[in-house]
Amino acid sequence: MKKGEKERKKEIMEMLGKNTNPVIEKVVEEVIFLENKMEELKQLPFIRISERNQMIQRATPAAKQYKELLQQYTNCVKIICKVANNMDENAQDSPLREWFRKYNANKQKENMDS
Repeated sequence: MKKGEKERKKEIMEMLGKNTNPVIEKVVEEVIFLENKMEELKQLPFIRISERNQMIQRATPAAKQYKELLQQYTNCVKIICKVANNMDENAQDSPLREWFRKYNANKQKENMDS
């Protein structure tokens, strides 16, 4: 792991606190790897324009790979955020989640009353 990667890992692990486990540490390492690969891909063109017809455009392999890596990255970040939120016992749900929970409870109550 390079120096910058070690600093990034330390930064994320500090955010998570001391209650992390080896599995989460591997997820953090994966996030750092994906960040580096996505930065490399950003240097490449994402669209190829046809020489015959300028209106025809196609995604390059770099664009497709970036999309796949971004999906993996998003999933890893969700895992890290979930772990971080579970560690914070005082964390509150977002207003949207609270509304959704109340909305579902009301709908279930209406269905039971029918």
